[in-house]
Amino acid sequence: MPPATRHGQDRMTTLRLILGDQLNPLHSWFAQTDREVVYTLMEIRQETDYVLHHAQKIIGIFAAMRDFAQHLSAQGHRVHYLKIGDSGNRQSLTANLDALIAQYRVQHFEYQLPDEWRLDQQLRSYCQQLPISSQACDSEHFYSQRDEAAQLFGAKSHWLMEMFYRRMRIKHRVLLADNQRPMGGQWNYDHDNRKTWPGTPAVPVDTRPRHDHSAIWQSIVAASVNSFGAADADDFRWPLNRTEALQQLEAFIADSLPQFGDFQDAMSRRSWRLFHSLLSFALNTKMLNPREVVERAEQAYRQGHAPLAAAEGFIRQILGWREYVRGVYWAKMPDYTAHNYFGHDRPLPAWFWTGETQMNCLAAAIGQSLQYAYAHHIQRLMVIGNFALLAGLAPEAVHRWYLGVYIDAFEWVELPNTLGMSQFADGGLLATKPYVSSAAYIDRMSDYCKGCHYDKKARTGERACPFNALYWDFFIRHRDKLNHNPRLSMVYRNLDRFTAAELEAITRRAETVLEDLPGL
Repeated sequence: MPPATRHGQDRMTTLRLILGDQLNPLHSWFAQTDREVVYTLMEIRQETDYVLHHAQKIIGIFAAMRDFAQHLSAQGHRVHYLKIGDSGNRQSLTANLDALIAQYRVQHFEYQLPDEWRLDQQLRSYCQQLPISSQACDSEHFYSQRDEAAQLFGAKSHWLMEMFYRRMRIKHRVLLADNQRPMGGQWNYDHDNRKTWPGTPAVPVDTRPRHDHSAIWQSIVAASVNSFGAADADDFRWPLNRTEALQQLEAFIADSLPQFGDFQDAMSRRSWRLFHSLLSFALNTKMLNPREVVERAEQAYRQGHAPLAAAEGFIRQILGWREYVRGVYWAKMPDYTAHNYFGHDRPLPAWFWTGETQMNCLAAAIGQSLQYAYAHHIQRLMVIGNFALLAGLAPEAVHRWYLGVYIDAFEWVELPNTLGMSQFADGGLLATKPYVSSAAYIDRMSDYCKGCHYDKKARTGERACPFNALYWDFFIRHRDKLNHNPRLSMVYRNLDRFTAAELEAITRRAETVLEDLPGL
């Protein structure tokens, strides 16, 4: 019997769309059950195919969506779930919505505001042509509104995260003393959080649950969805739902936060995760709310369980950086993706998809990304992103790789981080300088250089670390764009001390490296 007949022609059926990154069981939508409301979640090729994704990203989102649908059904909600291989799945968001509206004789459609511009535009346009009423609802997740950063900075050509961060701290009363001043007298303890990890203290045991998602992976393969990276479907460690995400949060607060501050920038082949929380997937799919994560970190500090520098550094990533890049995203889309300040256009070497390079640092960071669908911020910024910028790789190609490879990568957070912070493609809106370095920084912050095929100290010669010549060549090539940046004055003073012969040797070595990127 058709749903409209079962429920009566005089009653209005509402269809509510839940996207794969809107898995928040505490949303006000679910506060009460209503048999006239149908919730829908979809596994669709539109979303698996718009960029080449890591296998674990597809598996993790599908598994979490299916679990969320089961949770809603158990709570008494009506749910229509479309799996990737279902015969009635039209593999398009709007085509599926059309079919569901007809099937259930829907008279009202609602969706939570998407966090990606393309989906926001797609649903906005779709609703404009719908013959029934529609409504966009807040996702009830973020601290800030989409336009909050834009309102703060207005038409300024350079924005500062620190200014936004301090405003958020005061507005939401986070780590504040009674006089509205920051706890400890400083807003930012970043300089205290740059230690290398010598192997002690020991990294806590990974207590995350294990899942066998082999059936989901088989359905993805059967649907001919392309992906890359290790699937690890039969031993899947990413959280399935809010309960598991909360357990992961508590484990981080108890076991890792006290050391997180000291070693948040450290890298080691002996541990791929060190003391990082691995909470970004749960946060970005909205299993967790940023407020509860920030509150637990602040509570740990106030109870004497974690140092202030550790708590502040962790909170800054969530309350400061995460909210800030979202503001940049919504202020600058859709044109932001086209930025290419340096005109870089080289394709990504094949080892971005294999990790097979003689450069230990890139083999480790990319290899880890392919194995776990995760790398922490310094690996992303100062190893992979650093090389991509120095080598002149096309920023859009770099962006698409980052968007696909990381399980926590959704465009609103990934795009500004990649094009702005990592590749300086926006010309300095997001970052005050290009974040590049020679081998010296990587050697200082990691054990990657030990036993490497390349010599970390040499600038020229066949075995010289490619980072060294590329670093200086980058500043030579782009002097007209960077020479007047006050944060780079020391770089150019050092560059001017080189002899003509030294500069020529550096340029030749850089040219050789760039001509043989696939063979590094």
